Amino acid sequence: MSRLNGVVDTGVEHIRRWLGVLRDDLMTARVDPLPPSTWLRWLPHGVVWIVGVVLTIVGAVQLTDQAGLDLGYSMLLGVGQGCAAVLALRRPVPGLWLSLGATLAIAVLTRRMLMAGQIDGFAWPWTAWAVVAHLLVLLLVALRVPTRVSVEALVLTGLFTYALQGLWGAWNHTPTGQVTVALSAVVVVLGIALRGRREARVELGRQATLTAEERARRTLLEERSRIARELHDVVAHHMSVISIQAQVAPHLVQDPPDELRENLAGIRQNAVEALTELRRVLDVLRSEHPAADDDHDPADGRAPHAPQPTLDRLAALVENTRAAGLTVTTEVTGARRPLPPGVELSAYRIVQEALSNVLRHAPGATAHVTLAYGRRALRVEVVNTAPTREASPSAGARHGLLGMRERAVMLGGTLTAGPWSGRGYRVEARLPVSAPSATDPLPQDGTA
Repeated sequence: MSRLNGVVDTGVEHIRRWLGVLRDDLMTARVDPLPPSTWLRWLPHGVVWIVGVVLTIVGAVQLTDQAGLDLGYSMLLGVGQGCAAVLALRRPVPGLWLSLGATLAIAVLTRRMLMAGQIDGFAWPWTAWAVVAHLLVLLLVALRVPTRVSVEALVLTGLFTYALQGLWGAWNHTPTGQVTVALSAVVVVLGIALRGRREARVELGRQATLTAEERARRTLLEERSRIARELHDVVAHHMSVISIQAQVAPHLVQDPPDELRENLAGIRQNAVEALTELRRVLDVLRSEHPAADDDHDPADGRAPHAPQPTLDRLAALVENTRAAGLTVTTEVTGARRPLPPGVELSAYRIVQEALSNVLRHAPGATAHVTLAYGRRALRVEVVNTAPTREASPSAGARHGLLGMRERAVMLGGTLTAGPWSGRGYRVEARLPVSAPSATDPLPQDGTA
């Protein structure tokens, strides 16, 4: 007995839950407007308005001429059926109820005429124009509400038709219930399919946007990791020099005091510890792409663990670019001198990436590289003329600008890139450097 009571309680709970779902789905007046079409904008809305006006007029005329109803009742019912389609544009569920209500009123009034024998062979319970209006309402409902609600609207239409034609019935009429329910099922399935197609297209566009953003973010992170590895190599070189100098310094002084030995030993120990930490960081960075460690850099043909390039290798870079088919000229202004390793490396990479972009995106163009040495900044400029032919599509277009800008900003500089001289392009970076002091050694070529 207790088990039976439990089953009954469970069934009652399920019924209450379903009734709650139906109440939330069908007893609502929430706004759910039909969005404008992608290509035709507001044309579908205008078509629905026109159809609503036509249905109002046709319905009123049919009820007056064929059903013999008073003109006032006919106009009121025609307006109700036409307004149901227009209302469904913004509030689909209330539009459904208005369509069913207008159809019920028409069925009640025309049934009295049929039962009295005043009219014969009239379409009942759905008139022809009422069927068209209700199908339009169902289509708008299926386009705007979830599939569950669309199916509920179809079931409600079937039960409504069965109650009028099957249970209540009338004489001397042409039954239209079966045709109406069948057409309603077709329209609802069509609306559900169109709504699913639209949602799939929107989701595809959103996924494409997320993929593009993720690709750009991954490119930026990869370039930052590469910059971090290169900075490690630069800093590790100096820390190694500090460690060696601290170890050798006591031997360069006759009878150095114990305090000096201890300080130099502490400096060397700190340098060794810092170098160890740097190597650990490098191991973490390189472990993200272990397969790439065995490859060679395609840009300059060096292994990843080779010393980082400086502007001394600029001539070799230009020659390699010329061998690839690009006409490149160079110009150096100002007093050439050794720069901090980070500045030399960033300037080299910016020129390298800019020339690679010219090769990829401006076939047939010529490029000009300018290095302008100033007291407090190095200006790097790469300009190219207009391409002579169309470039082949490239998935990584403009991602190199992210890395160049990161390098410039990392050093406290700036980088600008944009069109130049018609269809040409220009990349200019300003990299701050320390002003040379009186004790700085002169460059090997003897310039100041």
